[in-house]
Amino acid sequence: MAMDVDDLEPQKKKPELKNLEVMSIEALNDYIGDLETEITRVRETIKAKEAARQSADSFFKS
Repeated sequence: MAMDVDDLEPQKKKPELKNLEVMSIEALNDYIGDLETEITRVRETIKAKEAARQSADSFFKS
């Protein structure tokens, strides 16, 4: 079985969920914006890692 590079990264506990009930509507909208920014950053990192993996795979298959 092949080892995935991601398996080498330390496993972290999931962060505690924020108490949304105490947040104002403005704070909730700001929080959504922060989360969307983080999602975009994560997706870009995934794309970069996939491209690097494909490049390495094509190099070693030739």
